[in-house]
Amino acid sequence: MKVMIEMPLIRACSISECTYNHDQGCHARAITIGDGNRPGCDTFFNGGTHCGSNGTAGVGACKVAVCKHNTDFECQASDVTVGMTPNGVCCTTFSGG
Repeated sequence: MKVMIEMPLIRACSISECTYNHDQGCHARAITIGDGNRPGCDTFFNGGTHCGSNGTAGVGACKVAVCKHNTDFECQASDVTVGMTPNGVCCTTFSGG
């Protein structure tokens, strides 16, 4: 059985080192954002190879409660981008409340 739910899609990911990145897109099934304080991509995985999936990832959970897109620890943004910031690999759609 598969669960089908609506979630914001990852519009782009500029972290080419991530295993889930293929052609600037995230191809994990879903990602988790944050550690409670910063909007890091908790799904980032530098494994040296890239997945072959054609699916586009969505945001499964966001643990950064202060983001204006966060409602009940789920992202409500229309879509999300992930990129490198001074704090590491992060959700660049993050917007503090």
